[in-house]
Amino acid sequence: MPDFNRQVIEEFRANGGRVGGMFEGASLLLLTTTGARSGRAHTNPAVYVRDGARLLVFASNAGGPKHPAWFHNLSADPYVTVELGTPEGTVERFGATAVVTEGEERDRLYAEQAERDPGFAAYQAATDRLIPVVALHPVDLGDPARHRAIADHLVKVHTELRAELTALREGLGSAASETAGPADAADVAGQAGSAEATGPAGSAATADTVVRGTPTLGGQLARHCLTFCGALHAHHHNEDSAFDLLEREFPELSDSLDRMREEHKVVARTVEELEALLTSGAAPATLRAEVDRLATRLEEHFTYEEAQLVPALTRSRPEPRT
Repeated sequence: MPDFNRQVIEEFRANGGRVGGMFEGASLLLLTTTGARSGRAHTNPAVYVRDGARLLVFASNAGGPKHPAWFHNLSADPYVTVELGTPEGTVERFGATAVVTEGEERDRLYAEQAERDPGFAAYQAATDRLIPVVALHPVDLGDPARHRAIADHLVKVHTELRAELTALREGLGSAASETAGPADAADVAGQAGSAEATGPAGSAATADTVVRGTPTLGGQLARHCLTFCGALHAHHHNEDSAFDLLEREFPELSDSLDRMREEHKVVARTVEELEALLTSGAAPATLRAEVDRLATRLEEHFTYEEAQLVPALTRSRPEPRT
């Protein structure tokens, strides 16, 4: 993250959404997206305007020739996290769904913003690309149908991650008794390149490092590690974004949600240690022990989450008395 963005983000969070310098007096929010290739969370400050129940942000990139990275991220995964300052001097954090406006609606919304702030007219004049206008729709967790959808999605993603982890362990087992030759290395390179192109697994640099740094691993292991680690990062980022909303809707889950947040940090450290081993050329036995450690922690974490969240999200709740 550039130092300038980091300073703005820190000032925003420390001062209830207010910042000085070039953004002083501006309506500013923090937008966290999931990296299209890395699966990791990325936070950027953005100028916004309210439009009814939704918030509008503009992918101006100060009139640069390319869309900002956050726009590419939300195009791949429209679930984002928004942070807004409140009148009480705190920062409100909530999940939202990003929708890229099109056609006449986009043109009208951008023209209105350019009228409010002539700088945006200058941004559009400076670039050949059409600057996107993105509408952020806050996620409504008060709807029981939404609760059930979240529970179903949680179980579905856990099932997929369990399957990926099983494939990762099987790939490690098959690599334990063999050394990858030139053909195997080429196979890994092809798989890693494909993962980089499609986005869910990791950056090209990471893929290349895994390929060159793990000569004892078969192609299946490298492919599944890239895919699994990226998907896990994205899942936990999305969960962290939803936990604040769930805590307001289900205050009785406060302690459980705190535990889940801490478990996310522990799992993230374990994944980082595994990724470091993969790039170091560690022996299969060492890798197997680290994958087993990750598998144990994840299964405990998934089981706890499902036991705490699914019943709360799917049970019938009494209607409030009028």
